[in-house]
Amino acid sequence: MEDDGIVLTSSPSSSSSSSQWKYDVFLSFSGEDTRKGFTDHLYSCLIEKGLITFRDDPKLEQGKSIAPELLKAIGGSWCSIIVFSKTYAFSSWCLDELVEILKQKKESGHEIYPVFYDVEPRELRKQEGSVEEAFAEHEKRYNQDKTRRWRDALLEASCITGWELKDRYESEFIQDVVRVISKKLCQTYPSVRNDLIGINSRLVELRDKICFRKDDVRIVGICGMGGIGKTTLARVVYNQMSGYFEGKCFLADVREVAMKSGLLSLQKQLLSLLLPGQDFQFFSVEDGIEIIRRRLRHKMVLVVIDDADNMQHFKCLVEKRDWFGLGSRIIITSRDEHLLLHSYEVDDVYKPTTLDDSEALQLLSLKAFKSDRPKDDFISLSESVVEYASGLPLALEVLGSFLCGRGAAQWRSAIDRLKSEPNNRILNCLQISFDGLTDTEKNIFLDIAHFFKGRDRDFVKKILDGCGYYPDIGLDVLIERSLVIVKYNKIWMHDLLQEMGRNIVRQKSLDEPGKRCRLSEDSDVYQVLTQNSGTEAIEGMVINNTIGVYKTFTLRADAFLKMRKLRLLMVHGLLKACDHIYLSNELRLFEWLGCPLKSLPWDFQPDNLVALLLPNSCIKQLWNGDRHLNKLKFLDLQGSRKLIRTPDFTTTENLESLNLTGCSNLRRFPEITGEMECLLELYLDGTSIKELTSSFGHLSNLKVLNLSGCSELENLPDFRMMENLESLNLEGCTSLAHVHPSIAFSPKLKLLNLRNCKSLKSLPTKIGMESLEILILSGCKNLQRFPEITGKMEHLLEVHLDGTSMEELPSSVGNLSSLKVLDLSGCSVLEDSPPSFLQWIYRKGCGVLLSSLNPMLLKKSLNSMALKLPRLSSLSSLRELNISDRNLCEGALPSAICCLSSLVTLILKDNNFVSLPTNLCQLPKLYLLELGGCKKLETLPQLPSSIIAVGLDGCASLEIVPNPTKAYTASYTIHYYGVNCFKLAANDNALRMLKGHLKAVANARQEFDIVIPGSEIFEWFSHQSEECSVMIPNLQNDIQWMGFALCCALVPASNNVAWRREQISCTIKIHFEGFTCRTPTAGYYFKSKSGQISEDHLWLRYLHRDILDNILKHKSGQYEILRSGDWIRSCIGIEILFETLGIGTKVNKCGARLVFPSDLEDLDPTMEQPSKKRKRHD
Repeated sequence: MEDDGIVLTSSPSSSSSSSQWKYDVFLSFSGEDTRKGFTDHLYSCLIEKGLITFRDDPKLEQGKSIAPELLKAIGGSWCSIIVFSKTYAFSSWCLDELVEILKQKKESGHEIYPVFYDVEPRELRKQEGSVEEAFAEHEKRYNQDKTRRWRDALLEASCITGWELKDRYESEFIQDVVRVISKKLCQTYPSVRNDLIGINSRLVELRDKICFRKDDVRIVGICGMGGIGKTTLARVVYNQMSGYFEGKCFLADVREVAMKSGLLSLQKQLLSLLLPGQDFQFFSVEDGIEIIRRRLRHKMVLVVIDDADNMQHFKCLVEKRDWFGLGSRIIITSRDEHLLLHSYEVDDVYKPTTLDDSEALQLLSLKAFKSDRPKDDFISLSESVVEYASGLPLALEVLGSFLCGRGAAQWRSAIDRLKSEPNNRILNCLQISFDGLTDTEKNIFLDIAHFFKGRDRDFVKKILDGCGYYPDIGLDVLIERSLVIVKYNKIWMHDLLQEMGRNIVRQKSLDEPGKRCRLSEDSDVYQVLTQNSGTEAIEGMVINNTIGVYKTFTLRADAFLKMRKLRLLMVHGLLKACDHIYLSNELRLFEWLGCPLKSLPWDFQPDNLVALLLPNSCIKQLWNGDRHLNKLKFLDLQGSRKLIRTPDFTTTENLESLNLTGCSNLRRFPEITGEMECLLELYLDGTSIKELTSSFGHLSNLKVLNLSGCSELENLPDFRMMENLESLNLEGCTSLAHVHPSIAFSPKLKLLNLRNCKSLKSLPTKIGMESLEILILSGCKNLQRFPEITGKMEHLLEVHLDGTSMEELPSSVGNLSSLKVLDLSGCSVLEDSPPSFLQWIYRKGCGVLLSSLNPMLLKKSLNSMALKLPRLSSLSSLRELNISDRNLCEGALPSAICCLSSLVTLILKDNNFVSLPTNLCQLPKLYLLELGGCKKLETLPQLPSSIIAVGLDGCASLEIVPNPTKAYTASYTIHYYGVNCFKLAANDNALRMLKGHLKAVANARQEFDIVIPGSEIFEWFSHQSEECSVMIPNLQNDIQWMGFALCCALVPASNNVAWRREQISCTIKIHFEGFTCRTPTAGYYFKSKSGQISEDHLWLRYLHRDILDNILKHKSGQYEILRSGDWIRSCIGIEILFETLGIGTKVNKCGARLVFPSDLEDLDPTMEQPSKKRKRHD
């Protein structure tokens, strides 16, 4: 077995084995109304999630008394799900089940999860409605003792927290129920040891891939780097699930056993474990395969093959699925993903991740301090070790055990030593994967470890290809063996794998770094350069002046003279060098940021050079005369302001990327006389080029051309030959008056940016760029006409015409069927309209007359032109409508607004209407309604249940905000902001609004907040304080609460304070004995003048209990007391702290109240009297 470290976690309850239960779940339900519907779907979902579930046979229901097998099944189940339906109470069998379930709860801790399908808990508690009818019948047939037990059982069960279906979708509801129960069950799983960290999430993910409850034969791989916990994870799953199989076998250390004892030994071990008590005598692998196939094909088995690294391991043990009986599961751990996917052809692969910082700190603490967290004076040291280990369980276990019992001085010494002398046990485990590579693959790994971590994958592959390392296959092998990963096309590797690679090179010559093949440590490089001790062994070097040792250092002319095999040279931060230095002709990569040389050495022959990267250099010209550059793919001279001449590119036929950005003294681009068919990217932005020669248009494969900021550029070349061009950036080409007409039909052009081309007077009269996605003409102030559109430009998404002098849009704009963004702001003379299919429209500041608009004329303030609204019925794709500050009067917004079925954002700020269309509630996707500054608005209509934010700041005439009639559907906090809505506060106070909205959010586990004028905390808030914080103590006695309501009074510090950005924040502190957990701070910003507080205001919030559960779940790795999930019984109290940022407001009092389910039933949103004076609750 590889030295695998520890993963996963074990909760305190996991000491009890799940083998005591035959079933995970017992389903109690009334077959009459739910068997073939809801309960069947629930049962299927439980099975799919791998939960062993007992559901009674319909034939059993023929009897009058409960069958003994049901009582036995209840006692043999970990939990019961009780589906309360209309007919549940009518079934004497169901009621007997319920009595037995509650009995098991008291005697053995049996878990109970009520589901209220089509009845409410209140009906069961009060035993009214259908429950009352049921008992009327029972009392005729059964004695009083029996019916009393049933009544008591119903009452008790109804008080257990469960789920109410109400109007939720059944599938989503069932998924939520099963997800919670699955998580709870995982916490009870037994573990190999009590100090395993991180089990919950990883175990659930692995079990989902293994699919234990399906009847097929499934092979699943666990793949990852050494020490990440593959073996440990496989062992935990094996121990938990092996009891459900007819045979089980864990083959440990397969790689090592096969090497020492051969494949026959593995086959015999497999058979002896799966068929115990039998003696197998065979002498060839083929005979072993035949015995395995014949003897196991009808047996459901669980087999773990640990640390496989060879196809033969698989072929001789588990090659064919039909060797094993249906329901069998084969789990294989390996470091080689290719072996698993393509040689073993596994059904799925699980890749465990490293531990997060919280888990890592806990694991280290368990090993070093025998505690869940470090000692107070070791916290910083522990964090340093955690940072070094980078979440690798093996490293944390090894280092924690080594440091256990040692003092702080020894810890500091050990941490310092790790930087130069890594732990051998850790490195030896990691190096197993490296040792299995070919020489070429080892070179690729070592190059990445020293030079290329975090670099672009395609760039690195081309450099390695230039070195003859075949990176297409070699890099894939490293990825498959978990030695490197690729994220966002960047190459990465774990810090300890990088350290291993560097240590392998270091060990070749411990005392003489000049004899190593690669140098990347600053101290080693400095020694070699200052002592001139380099040798031919050095193939790669990075000079990285991160520690400032080169501040006074000047690179000598012969610094690299002895390094004749130098392939890779990267210099970062070295700004002094002799005028002439020797460079190896073997260089594939030469990178020098801020290179002080004026030209490259005359005797340097760059025949092998793949990448020449000299950004921000002092280069005037690369060299005199010609050079053979036929292997060069990347040339980067960006920011080299002294550059006056480029090579003539006659020998750069393989050049792919040329970057001359910011070479401000470069005035001409050479005639292209050679073949440059490979050039894909050309950056000339910020140069002083005045013209591009006609030969420029021969760059037939060019995809990206950036000429932005070329303020002297007057003409563009013919683009007809550049048929692969995808991006053309001409932003800020202020001397450009015309664009060559050939650009109008570039077939692959996706981006055309002409922003701030202030001299541009015309575009081609017709355009038909069929691939164009974004057209930017912003700030082209002399551009008056938009070209006629020919053909279908169906990919065009955005057109930006803001700041132009457009006089009209052609009717052919109607061909832009996919257009989502049209920016016309600042087009003060536009006379024609955009079409009606736009998904986004920006109108503020644009005086527009739209010919296809609703004939209703809107009064426009000042001297701008009149504005008509479009026929809204045709704008079914509109997502955002902004008609702010347009002087919209009463009736200006038509009722047809309900046709905007895609509308998400409606911004109507600073207008003059009195009311809004009553059918606003018919907008199914409306999230944001912004009405700030609408001073004449008096009433709001009923709003859609999708709404999450309503801005009412400064609506001085507003009197009515209706209570919601449906539950909110959004999963976000619901906001109503009514700063300075004084009439609303007088007519409909804050508490009334809070209560009116509480039912719409509480049961949906949502949050809600309100800002409205007011000064006193209402009596309804049972805990109050005349300071900025309030405490809710003794939660142990109130375990059924579902959330809490909060309120604080905001007082303006001074009415004379000028407006500024003010913020009020709310932080929840959950206090336990010895420690405190904080929620992330939530806040409200007073971000506009209409939202500036001029008088006292109240900020009210409702927070669901889930917000605390989620916060404490993330903290469970640090504190033992949080792992049980029953944190309320250990909580001393909850403190709510309100704070202001800025000098314009302050909090002078606050209040809080726990909200219970019964509060929702009793809510009466009538006017409540505020508390005039109240003692603080400590």
